[in-house]
Amino acid sequence: MHHLTRTLFALTMAGTLSTSGCTPPAQPPSPGPAGYDTVAAPRGTAQALIGWNTYQGEGGTRRYWVYVPARHDPARPAPLVIMLHGCTQDPEDFARGTQFSAHAERAGVIVVYPEQTAVYNPQKCWNWYDPANQARGAGEPAIIAGITREMMSRFAVDPARVYIAGVSAGGAMAVNTAVAYPELYAAAGAHSAIPYRAATDVASAVSAMRSGPVNPDALPAPFAPGVTPVPLIVFHGTSDVVVNAENGRRLADQWRRAVGAKDFTRHQVDAGGLRATRDVSGPFVELWMVEELGHAWSGGSPAGTYTSAAGPDASREMLRFFLQHPVR
Repeated sequence: MHHLTRTLFALTMAGTLSTSGCTPPAQPPSPGPAGYDTVAAPRGTAQALIGWNTYQGEGGTRRYWVYVPARHDPARPAPLVIMLHGCTQDPEDFARGTQFSAHAERAGVIVVYPEQTAVYNPQKCWNWYDPANQARGAGEPAIIAGITREMMSRFAVDPARVYIAGVSAGGAMAVNTAVAYPELYAAAGAHSAIPYRAATDVASAVSAMRSGPVNPDALPAPFAPGVTPVPLIVFHGTSDVVVNAENGRRLADQWRRAVGAKDFTRHQVDAGGLRATRDVSGPFVELWMVEELGHAWSGGSPAGTYTSAAGPDASREMLRFFLQHPVR
């Protein structure tokens, strides 16, 4: 199994992408309350709150890294975003590369970055293709949902404004988790990811990543009849040689059909030096296809891995989409 996992990883996170890191601060952060540290907020004022917690629950145990913005007022419940990293990454690397915490600071949003480690996958990939992680009540979706609920109990969180997103393997796991727990998340985001249940083992995962879903017309409906679907925003690079861009298109169309939305309306976007198309189907589905972008987070920072400074700012657009969607 390890050689198959390595094959899957090589296809999931290979490519000519930034792998530079951040220089650590000269001075350690000052101690914060309840085991957290306080750090200067991105806007340069007050103190944000960061720190690690460990979740233990029905699906298993994982650590998670927390960012609470300096402007957070416990008397006013804030939105919460769960962000799932890709293979070989860790939460802090993912936060640096996406700069999501900086956007969250300005919007007053709490962000949580669950951690997948080599204990559970040799390359730290979320195991999105395993059927055990594609349904409710067990596996990695149950862990992520448990982390979400734990954060909602520890901080002042608005339960109508809880969201989930991720990149690559993390994007696919964000999709799995949103499908498994639609009552928990008001919207979801997937960058460089794969349609729901486009694969159910390593072999079909490799095939889907190389060429798109084997039988796209047979992709299952993500939500059972009577379940309120979760709105979705999708980002994908047209030059992604790791996760074929057809996956982004098929994921968006799978969602459009699931929510019963109308056909997409296309908009042309020029941002960050790259052209992109933004296909919109009502308020429920957005598909951003970024020309010349490879397997990298669009509009990110070279301070993290698997990012591109060029292109539309995926973090800003995802957060904008999320905050338009409180639970109905």
